[in-house]
Amino acid sequence: MSRRHPIMSDKLKYEIAKELGVYDIVKTEGWGSVSSRDCGNIVAKAIEMAERSMADRK
Repeated sequence: MSRRHPIMSDKLKYEIAKELGVYDIVKTEGWGSVSSRDCGNIVAKAIEMAERSMADRK
């Protein structure tokens, strides 16, 4: 089942990958070569950013 609308933009994913130091792996080998732990860290960072953004709106 494919998603029609990705939850995270590619721009955000690449930005977080750069911040966490896995961008070079993504750039040379693709997302499939990123470890599960690093993918989890990317998701955790995105959630943290979203929660911070929501808190700022209050």
